[in-house]
Amino acid sequence: MTARKRLGLIVYAPALVGRDRRTIESVHGMEKALPGLRLEWRLSNGGRPIALPLRDEWILEKIEDGGFPLVCNGDQGFPVTVWGRERSGLFSPGGQDLFEVHAKLPLDKPVIESAAAVLEGVAEGARALWGEATPDDAAVDIAYQTAPTLAGPPSPRRGLPALRCFEHIRAPEIPYYLGWLNYWSAAAAQAIGFPDPARDAELLTRARRTASGGWVVQLTDAPLDLDNPAHLDALLRAYERFPEIGGRAAP
Repeated sequence: MTARKRLGLIVYAPALVGRDRRTIESVHGMEKALPGLRLEWRLSNGGRPIALPLRDEWILEKIEDGGFPLVCNGDQGFPVTVWGRERSGLFSPGGQDLFEVHAKLPLDKPVIESAAAVLEGVAEGARALWGEATPDDAAVDIAYQTAPTLAGPPSPRRGLPALRCFEHIRAPEIPYYLGWLNYWSAAAAQAIGFPDPARDAELLTRARRTASGGWVVQLTDAPLDLDNPAHLDALLRAYERFPEIGGRAAP
């Protein structure tokens, strides 16, 4: 049997403050976007789902170290998980702490059809600066754009550009990298120069505006598969179009 393919999602937002309701609002956004999804379980130390009848209250009580613990849908046949953590200012632009929300979902038809809405729901709930959702296989190649080698700098695969480490990017609203689906807040879109009606006509056919004035931009119709030359070309063209992403623009 082959392992089920997964979609990974992450958004980057300003750091939490106290019992910050953005934790539960990001979970609510995910539930609203994927029909029938209820993230009302936690996992025991042994990985067994345990029901959370007062899930929202539990999350708010469990906020610590800038994040919140994993909650899931309790379905081992169709596992969906979401959790939050802090990204230290030592590893973030401008030395600012950030709040990250991570999610994992099966890359099945219902998820593919709802993926843009899921990213939007999580990002808007967290008041994110930017975020992305990408199948795990493509995410491995994308990670090589910033991962250092034993010899020194990153060694990207497939001709993708090398990107600067997160802490060397000039502002937290500038995306660190691209994914299949990209959430750009209004501030992020302004920072990278999107949209330009002349240069972004194709991207705008797969883009949606969000309630907060941000954008969800989809690079390819089908989930990003970098073994597909057309998908790889779409990713390369997007990096060429937005040199600010990954801190590649000249100061």
